[in-house]
Amino acid sequence: MSVTLTEAAARHVTRYLSRRGKGVGVRLGVKTTGCSGLAYKLEYADEVAPEDIIFEEHGVKVLVDPKSLPYIDGTELDFVREGLNEGFKFHNPREKDRCGCGESFRI
Repeated sequence: MSVTLTEAAARHVTRYLSRRGKGVGVRLGVKTTGCSGLAYKLEYADEVAPEDIIFEEHGVKVLVDPKSLPYIDGTELDFVREGLNEGFKFHNPREKDRCGCGESFRI
């Protein structure tokens, strides 16, 4: 089981944590919502919870709760710029379908 980050995502997280002045990495999970049932939840983490599963890529920790891991196992987190927009993209091999608005997915 694994969750990975591209170099671009790791650079973005490292820069943001440095500007923020605190944090141990990012917390990635899923929540129930939207047309297709699940949505990614991504936030900066200030501490590691006892139940967290920790993955580290390019010097950045990705913290995942055990309940979310079956849905995001194998996911690669990327940071992309497309025109004037920039943001994180999730490449999840388990994803079977995505809603029209792109906010939720199902496996």
